[in-house]
Amino acid sequence: MLKISTRGQYALLIMADLAAEEEGNFIPLKTLSHRRNLSVKYLEQILIQLGKNSLVAGSRGTNGGYKLKKKASEYTAGEILRAMEGELSPRASCENNHLESVGNDFFWKEFSERINSFVDSITLEELAQKNEAFVGYDYSI
Repeated sequence: MLKISTRGQYALLIMADLAAEEEGNFIPLKTLSHRRNLSVKYLEQILIQLGKNSLVAGSRGTNGGYKLKKKASEYTAGEILRAMEGELSPRASCENNHLESVGNDFFWKEFSERINSFVDSITLEELAQKNEAFVGYDYSI
C-alpha cells in the first residue's frame, strides 16, 4: 500500500515554508520548528535528508538556517517525496513473490505511472501559494 510518512508530509510543508521566504534568505531552524510545532531534532532529521538529496542548503552561525537550492518553480512534489520516501509505488517489490506471475501488471504499472505523473505535475511554488492562501482561513476563538 502506498503511504506517505509524516516525514514526507512535513518535508512538503517545510519546503513550502522555505519557498514562501524571500529568495536567498536562510530561515533559522528554530523559526521553522516553531511554525510547524515540531521539535528541532525531528525537523533537523528531515532537513538533513533534504540536504543529502541536494534540495536545501544549510548554513551555521548567527545568520544561518536553511534555504532552497533552486527556485520553487523548479521543484516538484514528487522530487521532494522521493527524497524522503524512496520510489513511490502502489505495491511492494515482487522479488521472489508469486504475485509477479499472476497478472494485472498492466494495472499496477499504469497506477504507478499516474501517481508519479500527478506528484511530478505539482510544483513547490504551487504548494507554497496554496498554503499561503489557506493561512488566510486560520482563526482562533
